[in-house]
Amino acid sequence: MEKAKVNGIQLFAMMFMFNLGTAVVVSYGIEAKKDAWLAILLGMFLGIGLFFIYYRLFCHYPKLPITGYARKILGNYLGWIIGLFYVLYFLQIATRQVRDFSELLVSSTMTETPLLTIQISFVLVICYVLYQGIEVLARTAEVFIIILFLLGMAGNFFILVSGDFELHNLRPFLENGWKPILSTTVLESAHFPFGEMVVFTMLLPYLNKSGSVKRVWMSALLLSGLTLSWTASLNIAVLGVDVMERTTFPTLATIGKVNLLEFIQRLDAIVVFMMLITVFFKGSLFIYGAVIGIVDLFKLKNHQQILLPVGGIIIFSAMTIATNFSGYMAEGKEGLRPLVFFTFLYFPMIMLIVSSIQKRFKQEKN
Repeated sequence: MEKAKVNGIQLFAMMFMFNLGTAVVVSYGIEAKKDAWLAILLGMFLGIGLFFIYYRLFCHYPKLPITGYARKILGNYLGWIIGLFYVLYFLQIATRQVRDFSELLVSSTMTETPLLTIQISFVLVICYVLYQGIEVLARTAEVFIIILFLLGMAGNFFILVSGDFELHNLRPFLENGWKPILSTTVLESAHFPFGEMVVFTMLLPYLNKSGSVKRVWMSALLLSGLTLSWTASLNIAVLGVDVMERTTFPTLATIGKVNLLEFIQRLDAIVVFMMLITVFFKGSLFIYGAVIGIVDLFKLKNHQQILLPVGGIIIFSAMTIATNFSGYMAEGKEGLRPLVFFTFLYFPMIMLIVSSIQKRFKQEKN
């Protein structure tokens, strides 16, 4: 691991923008229909439960990433395999971030630009920033979270004053009962994006004040969860459930309806730029987590030497993950679920149980 330090504000900024990621523009939680906002909030609370698992493991091994303490807890061989599993998972999600972003640009603004051109440019920028180190990415996050906040406030203001907000689109509450809400919570909102924060177990050793982990993580998780819940409510109120279900990027469609005095309109660029910011940081953090994991598992000297090869793998994977956008969306919903549950729930829980037993045995011997 590189010698670097990240402060609490920087970690908060990265976590907040990471959680928004693509979730702020896609049909997030729409399987729960009008109660999507509630499914998102419940997923946030499950994410809080996952955090306490990660936090206890961090307390046991504050100087190690998850790939490091997996070997400490489960032994070199099994722990190494589990660490590799996390690296592959990080690479998979980084690939999806690159594909999501390129698809949004092609469908909204750069309709004649090849996907490959956008993906190469995007990944090269990420690799350049990560080559400079995690401190550079963290300082960049401090600046861009302010820009993101201003853009978000502007976008919400224009939508609310445009007259397109229809509260009755959110009624009635619990129209289809609790079943779709709970299934959406368990199968989607718990792990996307809140469970994906497992990648920050690779960054926590860089925090300059380890005692601030709980406050920073919880603040970022709660604020991002409320933001995503509000965004889902806003999209449903403006578009309606039927339109939102058919729309790939509903936030883009929502702000596209703004037309004030035949002058303030075509505000799609706000959403595109917001997604550029959030996906940049989410993709960067997943790539960095994968690279640091590779360095740790294979005992390499530094992460710079493998950034470009990893970037090349991600570009190739982003182009070949599916032949078309509809197939890509179907693969994302069905293909990752078993992998996600194993990564977010079973492995950390098993490691925490084993680590607690090991710690108790050591205390008894002493």
